[in-house]
Amino acid sequence: MKRVLITGAAGFLGSHLCDRFVAEGFHVIGMDNLITGDLKNIEHLFKLEQFEFYHYDVTKFVHVPGELEYILHFASPASPIDYLKIPIQTLKVGALGTHNLLGLAKEKKARILIASTSEVYGDPLVHPQSEDYYGNVNTISPRGVYDEAKRFQESITMAYHRFHGLDTRIARIFNTYGPRMRLNDGRVIPAFMGQALRGEDLTVFGDGSQTRSFCYVDDQIEGIYRLLNSDYHLPVNIGNPGEISIKDFAEEILRLTGTDQKIVYKPLPEDDPMQRQPDISKAREVLGWEPKVKRKEGMTKTWNHFKTLTKEELEKTEHRDFSKRNRR
Repeated sequence: MKRVLITGAAGFLGSHLCDRFVAEGFHVIGMDNLITGDLKNIEHLFKLEQFEFYHYDVTKFVHVPGELEYILHFASPASPIDYLKIPIQTLKVGALGTHNLLGLAKEKKARILIASTSEVYGDPLVHPQSEDYYGNVNTISPRGVYDEAKRFQESITMAYHRFHGLDTRIARIFNTYGPRMRLNDGRVIPAFMGQALRGEDLTVFGDGSQTRSFCYVDDQIEGIYRLLNSDYHLPVNIGNPGEISIKDFAEEILRLTGTDQKIVYKPLPEDDPMQRQPDISKAREVLGWEPKVKRKEGMTKTWNHFKTLTKEELEKTEHRDFSKRNRR
């Protein structure tokens, strides 16, 4: 049985990746320090012999006994609330954590896939964004800790590929949504749906003209899986090019949820990107991949998931350990 290490395994995308690799017949080793992840996302896997879990911080030296076929590095805060509260940890997991896992991949002669992000493009001056666009990023803004962590992550990955001949893949992930997202984490969809469930008005920042492109999690996981199994080592955009303004999206959420709340407007956060739409020509060409799930279908599935949350889960805005120990 082939063995795969997935970091960030208790997070949103990481947990779905664990499910996929278990279904594909792999022995899955999940690793997470649980700062932003939740064991509830993977507790259904604990009874399986082909799954094991390490509660561990990848910014420290990483050792996994035995052979590894693949490593998927998905450990990182990914929401504005998280990386603004733990900026140093965000930088460390992008730099030290990635370095440690690249070293592990070199030792094990394993193929490694790095989870990058559309945030490497910053507030783009090119639309839509293709992989050959270098981005427009403010390195010293509050959100720069996340953007630059991911940009460094790509750089060191390519350095290991060129210098050590390491077998690497880089997925540039655009806004993804679906079950297991955490409410109140600052991202658009869980924020809107959490407000709808609590009977609150929906908060739109700026005038709502900024755009996003949302990809359902099943499509995202399929794209990542295909990239891992491809022969392509340069970055690939994986996202849904179906662009929509935040204002129009808020109205879409109100129709979906059948609620009568209003939309309220607040100032736009610093360096919040005005446009976000992937050019997925490369993914179509190299991976034979494009998203299949329509936004209405995916949003309905996500809404139905959130409706199953208990009152306590709905009202809980913080479940992460932001102690000094984790903020160093």
